[in-house]
Amino acid sequence: MISFAPDTGVWLLTTPRTSYALRVDASGAPCHLAWGPRLTLAEAEELAGPPPAEVSSFEGRPGVGEELPVDGGTRYGPPSLQVRFADGSRAFEWQPTGHRVHDGELALEFRDRRHPLHVTLHYRVRPDTDVIERWTVVRNAGDEQVTLVRADSAAWSLPALGDYRLSHVTGQWSAESRLRREPLPHGETVLTSRRGITSHHANPWVMLDAGEATEDHGRVWSAALAWSGSWRVTVQRTPDGRAGFTGGAGHDGTTVPLAPGEEFTTPRFAALCTDGGFGAASRAWHAYTLAHVLPHGDETAPVLYNSWEATGFDVDEVGQKALAERAAELGVELYVVDDGWFGKRRSDRAGLGDWTPAPDRFPDGLGPLVRAVHDLGMGFGLWVEPEMVNPDSDLYRDHPDWVLHFPGRRRSELRNQLVLNFARQDVADWAHDWLTRLVGDHGIDFLKWDMNRAFSEAGWPGRPDGADRLGPAYVRNLYAVVDRLRADHPGLRIESCSGGGGRVDLGILSRTDQAWASDNTDAADRMWIQHGYGQVYPARTMGAWVTDVPNQLTGRTVPLRFRFHVAMAGALGIGGDLTRWTEDELREGAALVAEYKRVRHLVQHGRMDRLSPPTEEGVCAVQYTAPDAAETVLLASRRTAGHGAPHRPVRLRGLAPGARYRDTATDTVHHATVLTEYGLQPDLPRGDWSSALIHLVREPEA
Repeated sequence: MISFAPDTGVWLLTTPRTSYALRVDASGAPCHLAWGPRLTLAEAEELAGPPPAEVSSFEGRPGVGEELPVDGGTRYGPPSLQVRFADGSRAFEWQPTGHRVHDGELALEFRDRRHPLHVTLHYRVRPDTDVIERWTVVRNAGDEQVTLVRADSAAWSLPALGDYRLSHVTGQWSAESRLRREPLPHGETVLTSRRGITSHHANPWVMLDAGEATEDHGRVWSAALAWSGSWRVTVQRTPDGRAGFTGGAGHDGTTVPLAPGEEFTTPRFAALCTDGGFGAASRAWHAYTLAHVLPHGDETAPVLYNSWEATGFDVDEVGQKALAERAAELGVELYVVDDGWFGKRRSDRAGLGDWTPAPDRFPDGLGPLVRAVHDLGMGFGLWVEPEMVNPDSDLYRDHPDWVLHFPGRRRSELRNQLVLNFARQDVADWAHDWLTRLVGDHGIDFLKWDMNRAFSEAGWPGRPDGADRLGPAYVRNLYAVVDRLRADHPGLRIESCSGGGGRVDLGILSRTDQAWASDNTDAADRMWIQHGYGQVYPARTMGAWVTDVPNQLTGRTVPLRFRFHVAMAGALGIGGDLTRWTEDELREGAALVAEYKRVRHLVQHGRMDRLSPPTEEGVCAVQYTAPDAAETVLLASRRTAGHGAPHRPVRLRGLAPGARYRDTATDTVHHATVLTEYGLQPDLPRGDWSSALIHLVREPEA
């Protein structure tokens, strides 16, 4: 709901549990008033008092408290909007020109007082979520070019608190999503990706609290940027005891040129305030993503098999059919052929860009394999990497100008490949054409869309401003290709992958169905990766595989049961070489797949509670509960079992008060009060790498 008080100029955005208030001040600048527990409009107006008195001539306007701080006047904090006009001036002065309200969306319209540059701040609220979406549109209404030195989506202001703590994730390839919670330092903290992709090294979300929040208690403010290219979020803690943050597409050193009549629309920067600790914040993000981000958030992800760790590049029709038969016996529902099926692809040194089935490996094309997989009752999926090319390929020999490069500079290779310039419309059209033919001609049900290197030499020769236009145009054309492909083939489902978790964000998830969280499939490492991933992104989107041991990356060996139980915390997949599994392993695997299918509706669509985080010793426990609390599942795992280590019970959450719950494996009946207030001791096998799945169903009332 959106309300307005004309006498004071206060706008109030109301969500189911929170309020967000702002006003345009006497200078014309949009200023923040409140973000937190619900307010009436009259209560919000009380907050619109006179501006604070000037402290000294050295301070200027407060560093936190504007809806989109600009570079201009007496502002000295990190600007969200920096403009360079044709005459060399760089300041922006707010002049309100109007507003629009329609269907939960507020648009506040402004222009610069001197130059014909128009800025519209957009806000969207929905009746079923506390998430507020914000974005900005900048339009050049003049006849001279304007340069946006910085154009963030939004700035968010927090109330004055006694202290501040920042939560975010860091990492690298195969070690993504490592959760960090640390006191927010004074000054500016910059989180960014300069790599052209979301990146493995950081992710465009933040959470802030007063340093007192726990998993179950405390107020948390959080935000996530819906963008799949380079990005920057700057968190600021000011000397006067305030904190806020601003974020958007691009990074330092890049600009956005605006030709006469051109406009730039920033990506969505969504945020919410929650009570109930970090767990409540995560659950709010999960519900929002399932309801309003994913194209098919109500669907249940199938159990898939992927051939990569079994075969590498050694892919042929005979071998894939043999694996598919084993996969079907396990209960797999989607069979995915990974890299190596096309062109002269025998290693990562050649073939990328030549997207036709290798005739020596598939003499009759992919058709016979696709039909065989479908006949086994499984969907058929295929790995593709449309944004890349090997120099050793027919595509590159025909179109060396299609890659990112600067004339006269060397073309740096990573993984023996170069990045195709998707900002070029001819490249984007080429990608769409071969992809839609591939999917349509072969009846393909699923694509694993990979992207295995960061940008370098990010130039666009032939365009005088190409290096600056490249980043936004690349991502928008990428989105457009995926959108066109899905429109061509409504039944197609897509997984986002970038060497694992290098492209996971709300932008790519709005047009794909799941994400490959990491190339690291070691179950022990995955416990930490999945813990960080789930802070914002729901289990429904998180691809998680069971692979062979010793693990290809770590050399670690853990039991098959433990590997399955860790992977069951997301969208379960299998990636081992099934032709080498023993009969006992195949039987155990089939039983575990069946066990997952009985509870996956809870994992993928239920309420998630992190009961205890991963540790070297002790039990890591995650619980998923049906919306009506009719059933719940607990996944518990323990890395090591030190002698004398305490065995603490796990206190469950979200159960129906006064109800009784039956363990479907043992028929033991538990009282909800005992489970929530006193806890459950998971019956874990003795020894290291032990795990359990406990499925509880509510008993009918007597």
